[in-house]
Amino acid sequence: MSRRRKLSPEERDLWTKVASTTRALRPDRPISGETEPESSLHDRLPPPKKPRPDVRDFRIGQSTPDYAFRHDLAPSIAEGLARQPIQMDRKAYRNMTRGKLEPEARIDLHGMTLAQAHPALTRFILGAEGRGARLVLVITGKGKMGLDEGPIPQRQGVLRHQVPHWLQLPPLGAVVLQVTPAHLRHGGSGAYYVYLRRRG
Repeated sequence: MSRRRKLSPEERDLWTKVASTTRALRPDRPISGETEPESSLHDRLPPPKKPRPDVRDFRIGQSTPDYAFRHDLAPSIAEGLARQPIQMDRKAYRNMTRGKLEPEARIDLHGMTLAQAHPALTRFILGAEGRGARLVLVITGKGKMGLDEGPIPQRQGVLRHQVPHWLQLPPLGAVVLQVTPAHLRHGGSGAYYVYLRRRG
């Protein structure tokens, strides 16, 4: 609370003369020349500084999440095929992935180059579809791990990675209904079940 002192007669006269030459900014507020507030101690002191937060020891990058194994730019073939919707009968799909359906025909591309394997696969799939086959087996082999000297990861098995793409592109994409990795009894990750559309 601010302390107030009484004005002397000279100060009161001076105040009255000065006040008569001015115009009130706020006419609704009464003007009193009897007392004048002294500036309080609170008005003269600078505002208090905010306390500094406690800063703990840290190292650069400690809060950064580790994406090394969770963010794969090239997911595995099995992951890519598993994300595809099931187009065929679900019971037949379950039996196929469990190895309970026997393929009606098979082709072994193991050891072929890409230039040899692509036309051979195309002839085989179109021929099987022409004969009315529904389930065929495409054997690619697991492939060999090549030299990995660059920043882009090298995948093991060129044919194993290329065959699912070929099966989605024309002319094979029009006759192929579903592609999944084969069961262990039919070659596991080195082969694919290819389920063909029914001839119309």
